[in-house]
Amino acid sequence: MKHAVRIAKYLYPQAYLSAASAVLLGPTQDGRLFLSARRKQRTRIRSLEIIQNQAPLHPSVGAAIVDDGMGEFRINASSIRQRFLEAFRIRSEHAAAIDEEMRKAIAIRLSEEYGSPHAAADAIWVLARENEWYREGEAAERYLRRTPTVGLVKNRAAFDLIVAWHGRPIGQLNHDGFEWRWNAIKENGPALIRQTTPGKLPPFIVSLMPEGWLESVLKNADERTQLKSGKRYMSNVTIVEQQSELATLPEDILITRLLDYDKDGTFTGRYAGPGRDLMDHNFERNLASIYQNAETPRLSGIQIKAPMYLDVHGVLSPSTDKPFTHILKPAGTSGFDFLPIIEWLDMSLGRAIGFDVPAAVLIKMPDGMPPALLVERFDIREGRNDKRMLALEDFCSVLDLSTAEKYTGTMERVARAVRSLSTSPEEDLLILVKRALFAWLVADGDMHLKNMALLKTAEPGDKTFRTVRVAPLYDSVTTRVFPGLQHDRMALKLNGKDERLRRADFRALAKIAGLSVTDTDNAIDEMLERMRAAVDEIVLPPDLDYADEAARQVERVLEICRNRLNSFK
Repeated sequence: MKHAVRIAKYLYPQAYLSAASAVLLGPTQDGRLFLSARRKQRTRIRSLEIIQNQAPLHPSVGAAIVDDGMGEFRINASSIRQRFLEAFRIRSEHAAAIDEEMRKAIAIRLSEEYGSPHAAADAIWVLARENEWYREGEAAERYLRRTPTVGLVKNRAAFDLIVAWHGRPIGQLNHDGFEWRWNAIKENGPALIRQTTPGKLPPFIVSLMPEGWLESVLKNADERTQLKSGKRYMSNVTIVEQQSELATLPEDILITRLLDYDKDGTFTGRYAGPGRDLMDHNFERNLASIYQNAETPRLSGIQIKAPMYLDVHGVLSPSTDKPFTHILKPAGTSGFDFLPIIEWLDMSLGRAIGFDVPAAVLIKMPDGMPPALLVERFDIREGRNDKRMLALEDFCSVLDLSTAEKYTGTMERVARAVRSLSTSPEEDLLILVKRALFAWLVADGDMHLKNMALLKTAEPGDKTFRTVRVAPLYDSVTTRVFPGLQHDRMALKLNGKDERLRRADFRALAKIAGLSVTDTDNAIDEMLERMRAAVDEIVLPPDLDYADEAARQVERVLEICRNRLNSFK
């Protein structure tokens, strides 16, 4: 390829460079060299293809100088006027090789030489008539004389979005009306987002988007409208159309700790959120109206949730136009009225046996509604002086799986991902085995790939994440006590099983994870002992009113735990 022009001159001394090769004075990127001579022919030499077409009767050529590393030599090439006419030849491979940028550059060059586009068109016509290239002359004249009243026609469905992390742009998300393209700013910190499938949304972005209840109430038809309708997301990510919008959005920083307003598991601050009129029959409609504001943070997950802000006075209010520091999970309906109580119970058991669990309290709701669960975010900064950059990536994103595939993985696959990504793999893999055992003991059939995640942390100036760890326990619920789920199984299989699990199954998982049998057995024994004590000691927060059915559901959860602890071998 380096010596393509020299080879062509040796083989065809009477030919001259034409079309794109006259512009480039060499072959095109795909290995084609264009010549004009007395006859048409093609010659292939390895990856080089020399393509000749028939030269006009009265060609206009000039001498060009080429140096391919073996010294300079001269070769004829189409003149500026002739190569412009060549660009408009009909059904010509030579013409197709001259792209729009080349045409534009030649037109500008001709206009400069002859003083105006009209004078250049007259000069072109002289050569066109000599060679009877009338159609070519007409097309070239139209191109030169056209008035550039409008630019390139733009598809109005196309748009660009700026993605920022902790308020700093990290890349641009483009949609051209057909597919997505992610363009990262490489200098701005660790590679948080990656586009694994060309044309598709990056999996990390997909993991942030609403699903389930929120997706239905927002009524967003597709990914494009979802992303354009909201600005604030989990993991300190904001997605906007104009960079100036970033400065107007509040930072999600934890100023007031939930523990300061926690008395025996009950919230002692002042609730300033919606009441019965919103939480009862009209709850979905009214909450949907809150989400019509693009500054209301978007949440993923099937369960109904509301983003909240706990201020320094202990007032809890919706986080529209305010920092998003806590998540409110109100009671459901149709048998799921006491879901918040069961989730509080399971998270409290998890904390008692040694898991890292975010602060969570039950909150008394107005107008006699069932208690709601309030959970503190663990993926945001803890104070104004905290400069860490945090991101939470669930395992659907880590494993590049769609949200619809969150039940299709296995614990072994999760373990392999943890082994390769964690900055403390031995510790995190042991936590993963214990988390799987905990899910079995409490009959949590919803520990799927979106309910487990990696918490990534970097410091300002870091090019890679300083720590990547298994995230704290969250969204843990005994599913078997709810209607239609009495026979619910594990969400993810381990050792090929999702039911009737034994110690041998968790040993098998530990072996694949690369953990020693002794360490695994010791961890399991300690966990079982602490779990037995926690089940016997745990009580619901005393300062709340519970329906009889709520107490019965709690007792069913504890009975399931006792039965599984006693039968575990």
